[in-house]
Amino acid sequence: MTASKAGSPSPALAAAPSDVAAMDPRDIGTLRALMQALRTPVTGCPWDLEQDFASIAPYTIEEAYEVADAIARGSRAELCDELGDLLLQPIYHAQMAAEEGSFTFDDVIEGVVRKMIRRHPHVFGDAEARAAGVAKGFWEANKAKERAATGKDQERLLSTVALALPALSRALKLQAKAAKVGFDWPAVDFVYDKINEEVAELREAPPEKRGEELGDLLFVVANLARHYGIDPEAALRGANAKFERRFAHIEDALKARGKTPAQSDLAEMDALWDEAKAKGL
Repeated sequence: MTASKAGSPSPALAAAPSDVAAMDPRDIGTLRALMQALRTPVTGCPWDLEQDFASIAPYTIEEAYEVADAIARGSRAELCDELGDLLLQPIYHAQMAAEEGSFTFDDVIEGVVRKMIRRHPHVFGDAEARAAGVAKGFWEANKAKERAATGKDQERLLSTVALALPALSRALKLQAKAAKVGFDWPAVDFVYDKINEEVAELREAPPEKRGEELGDLLFVVANLARHYGIDPEAALRGANAKFERRFAHIEDALKARGKTPAQSDLAEMDALWDEAKAKGL
């Protein structure tokens, strides 16, 4: 990528706001023109013009979660809508990058296309590569080669784990990275022992240390999940959903009795919780 390339948006995107509404809404070029119009000084949107990479990053993460939520709900209509919101995010970031001359959306597309072709020689390579298939350790070796080419192989082992990941997911990835070089408990029983140790430390911790000790406990629980091959984020989402279902049963049962949770007490709600559990909710 060259600076001149990055700083030269396609003329097709230079559309006036009034023209964007008349463009084909099913064309990715229309979305790019829309974003450029929103970011055009004077005629654009004041809010969009104030944004930068850092201020938009939380929305990018949020939209990815909303896509996952639509999938979990099994709603294809919501998924379609949320994927559109997520698609807007790389368009937004690429528009800001084009404005500063660092890269364009075309560069983003080119980069991922070349990467996917490079990482799938068993699909896009010559006859010999396709016949060879995917060898064991191919992905790790391929990524290591890419990192060496960019000088990233000189980074610390754990520095490649993204900071913006959810804490449980990041803990899992940090532990998996360390485990690859032998820094790991040899059996799950050791993890249980560590959990008991951390629980004891949390019980004895003074108020100002409880947050730190709770973090240690959660970190070890994530390690237990890794040893069992469980995604701790998915497990916690499942627990959240179960809590919602059972509490909804409590609300419905109390409503049938002419009550709200605030008008009930713990003993009554606990009995209804057990009832929901017995029903498999």
